[in-house]
Formats: sequence, C-alpha cells, structure tokens
Amino acid sequence: MIEVNNLSFGYSREALFRHMDMDLAPGNIYGLLGINGAGKSTLLKLMTGLLFPEAGTLTSLGFDPTRRDPGFLAKVFFLPEELNTPGITDRQYEKLTAPFYPAFSHDQFERYLREFDVPRNRRLTQLSFGQKKKFLLSFGLACNTELLVLDEPTNGLDIPSKGLFRRLVAEALNDNQIFVISTHQVRDVENLIDHLVILHEGRVLLNQGMETISSRLRMVHGPAHPDAGAEGLLYSEPGIGGYWSVWRGNDDHEGRIDLEVLFNTVISRPEIFTTLFVQQGTPS
Repeated sequence: MIEVNNLSFGYSREALFRHMDMDLAPGNIYGLLGINGAGKSTLLKLMTGLLFPEAGTLTSLGFDPTRRDPGFLAKVFFLPEELNTPGITDRQYEKLTAPFYPAFSHDQFERYLREFDVPRNRRLTQLSFGQKKKFLLSFGLACNTELLVLDEPTNGLDIPSKGLFRRLVAEALNDNQIFVISTHQVRDVENLIDHLVILHEGRVLLNQGMETISSRLRMVHGPAHPDAGAEGLLYSEPGIGGYWSVWRGNDDHEGRIDLEVLFNTVISRPEIFTTLFVQQGTPS
C-alpha cells in the first residue's frame, strides 16, 4: 500500500502539490497521467524516497521512504526517464546489483533479455538508448519487487517492443505488487493499466479503477457533433472521422474508454469528477 496524506511539496517558493491525498493498493497497474509540469516524475521520486515532502506524510509499503531503509530499498525498483548506465557489462551489472533484491530471478532476467533481443556481453554504455531501456526493464521486472515504478518506460522502444513490454508487465504482476507507470504515451499503456490516476494543478483529479470508470461513463464516436445541451453530456471533441463525446452513465454500453479523451474530459471538467466518483484521492 502507498498512502499519501495531506502532502505538500514544491520547488523553491513555487508549490507543486498542495494537501494531496491518495492511496494505491497492491495488485494493480496504475497509469499516472498529467500535462507537462504536473509533477508526475516528482511524485514518483517522493514515493521512492528520492525527494522529501515539505508537509504531510507519504508511506510506501509501510515504510517512510525518506529514511532510505535497506528493507524498503530491497522492495522497490525505480526506472527513471533519464537513463544513466555505468560503463560495465551486462553480466557485471547483474552480479553487482541483483544481490540487493532478495526476490531477483536470474532465470526471468535471462528470459526477458532474450524476448527483448538485447545484445549480451557488452558494456551498457555501448548499447543504444532503446537497448538500454529494454535491459533495465528486464532487470526491473526480474527483481520481483513489491513496488515497481516506471517513468516513461516506452520512450525509445520500437512498436514490437512496446507490445512485448505490455505483455511482460501484465504477466509479471501479482496480488502483492504495485506497478506505477507514468507516461505521456497513453496509447502505449491503454490496454495495460487497470487503474488510472490523473494529476492536475497540484491535485489528484481522478484515482479510480478502469472497470469503475467504464461503469459510470459512456464514450461515443460519431459523425456529428452532439448537441451541447444534451442531457448527460460531459464533454466532446473532434476526432478522426467525426467527434468523441463523453456521457454520464453507462446504460450497459460496451464501448471502449479512450484514455486521451478521458484525460481531456477530466482536466476540462474537474468539478464533475468530484461528485461522479466517491473515492479516496479525489479532491473535495
């Protein structure tokens, strides 16, 4: 469990988060979305103890991340967007780093590297950016940590590798783990995440499971712009070949949830989502 209570944080005198509350539960793959500057990477660093809250509390897996307790660090793997690989070989990296993770599986690591087609017996600095990303993704998944945090994990991956990434992450999750994926590439994770968190202007506007979202919203793609005064209409925008519209209520509609459209709906109509979902982590 990750619990955020009344958390505030900022850089210099500029507040980024103000009295934030949020819970993340095991057994879920969380998608963390927000515009540039919303604080996604900052929140990930707060979860993993790389930054310290100014006020309020944040606990990860029952630990205070700011204490950098070895027992906590053994349960967490964080892959940042910016990669800084050491000038050692892949096998040296494994030998030196794997012992810090008690649940690390060498067999899983080898399998992931084969599936990602990562070259072996090379210095990590000799790999391309995409190869480095696939190497570290393979290592992170093989650590089998209770908390896996990935910041823009699909940047640098080609199309086949993105599909493989989705499959391997979905296969790896168990009921005791929390996976948090922060991304701007929502299409890359649309069929992977089962829980969505949207940050905007220092607040968590949405923290809800995709199944619940689908049960309370209906999305329609049609040829005509819907009537702005139509009952239940929350939002609409142009799309390829017509218009997307978002409606309150589902009525057993089987249409899919488009994450980009949902994101635009939430940040344009935040007041709607304070009442549409009753949940921990939604602003009141």
